[in-house]
Amino acid sequence: MSETPTGLDFIRQRITRDTEAGTPVITRFPPEPNGCLHIGHAKSICLNFGVAQEFGGDCYLRFDDTNPAKEDVQFVEAIQADVKWLGFDWGDRLTHASDYFEQLYQFAEQLITSGKAFVCSLSADEMRENRGTLTIPGTNSPCRNQSVEQNLELFRAMRAGEFADGTYVLRAKIDMASPNINMRDPVLYRIRHISHQRTGNTWCIYPTYDYTHCVCDALEQISHSLCTLEFEDHRPLYDWVLDNINLNVHPPQIEFSRLGLEYTVMSKRLLNKLVDERLVTGWDDPRMPTIAGLRRRGVRACAIRDFCDRIGVTKQDNTIEMSLFDFCVRKDLEADAHRAMCVLDPLKVILTNWEGEDTDALTAPWHPRQEYGTRVMPFGKELYIERSDFEEVRPPKYKRLSPGEMVRLRMAFIIRCDEVIKDANGEITELHCTYFPESRSGQDKSGLKPKGVVHWVSAGQGIDCEVRLYENLFLERRPDTSDLAAALNPDSFHNKNAIIEPAAVQGQMLHFQFERQGYFVKDSEDFSESRPVFNRTVSLRELRPA
Repeated sequence: MSETPTGLDFIRQRITRDTEAGTPVITRFPPEPNGCLHIGHAKSICLNFGVAQEFGGDCYLRFDDTNPAKEDVQFVEAIQADVKWLGFDWGDRLTHASDYFEQLYQFAEQLITSGKAFVCSLSADEMRENRGTLTIPGTNSPCRNQSVEQNLELFRAMRAGEFADGTYVLRAKIDMASPNINMRDPVLYRIRHISHQRTGNTWCIYPTYDYTHCVCDALEQISHSLCTLEFEDHRPLYDWVLDNINLNVHPPQIEFSRLGLEYTVMSKRLLNKLVDERLVTGWDDPRMPTIAGLRRRGVRACAIRDFCDRIGVTKQDNTIEMSLFDFCVRKDLEADAHRAMCVLDPLKVILTNWEGEDTDALTAPWHPRQEYGTRVMPFGKELYIERSDFEEVRPPKYKRLSPGEMVRLRMAFIIRCDEVIKDANGEITELHCTYFPESRSGQDKSGLKPKGVVHWVSAGQGIDCEVRLYENLFLERRPDTSDLAAALNPDSFHNKNAIIEPAAVQGQMLHFQFERQGYFVKDSEDFSESRPVFNRTVSLRELRPA
């Protein structure tokens, strides 16, 4: 056998050794269809599908649909769309745990017949009370020593729908004194008279995840069952089930660190709570860490894959800085997002010496490096600039517009502020400026030295639009989840009535860098040419080295 390649994470090192020994690579991504996927799932998707691609293997998309009380077909469809959007394809390997319900049931009867499982009538509270603690062993159920015949009879009656929910469960018979609480006679089946989104009312008993997962892995001949670290304590049960049923396939379960990200939560339960309590607008709220939310905010799949690649695969949980994620998003968009100008807080500028037509047509490239062609920017007597780009009293080292000073209008002309117009309340309403025709960008013969450069939009031809600005959903790096409403950032969302150059509204372009403002995307739900809506994807900062 050759030496283990250096530079590979521990999972790829393991797979390399196994493939050299002749093991074909088959992985799986097994989401529950009870909510939308988040960026933590993206790490698992990239790992499972990624190693299958790298080693010439296959990856299943298998839905763990064992809890019909919380599952919905809309989540099945959303998860498939998310995996495809991230760039991965399962081919003909789309499966569901419910595909194997009959086989799972038969294996459960095997466990009963071999004396390894029993039907228990204790309530959930009684089982919790009898389970013990980390230092105190649990107490055997009074049902533990029932005969095989009695257990089979009860289990078959459970399947036949003869008992109400919570009356009985099927439990593994392992060891109530085990130091691993997961091994203290865990529940394998429970009664739930609920219609299943795929099997309808065929079943009224449903297997638990811990029982289902390992059996499905074996049935699909998964070569490497890759799980996050919270399942490490469940691995002995994974192995116990496969060791005690009549299957000759035993995949190894290998755990890796889950993804933690600052200023958000990575629990589907908590994300579901945010949605249910209307603390966000839905699963695709652009502040959410869901793939749907990130996509609507304008994050692209390649940025998420880059992020997952950079954080790597380790055995220790940690919280990743949001700045690294933002860097990956900026790096991706910097490369090819179209450029445009949008004024978020407009201040009118009137060029008092303008003598031409109402508007002139200037041209500018869509991108400084990509061959995207040019767009037409209307220019005329009345313009808008950002209110923050003017100060009546010029601060030290100020490089924007102030009375008597000059700036260059981006891709256009140099202007000088001559007069400040105010309303009765002393608020600045407009600026009267002189523009210098000989200072046209790219053809400047004026010899003037302006203080700086500001962006602008034609007042007459600019398009009214809504710009939605998003910040971190939570105030703290590691939010206190005991009170989600109190932990939320009250400034996580602002919207502004802005003015944008008309070319950005037309055409099929989606992603933009608004000059000096940040990266934005046309909102996938609310955008129309009659009512343009743009979401800020990420603020504009200098990219740090890769």
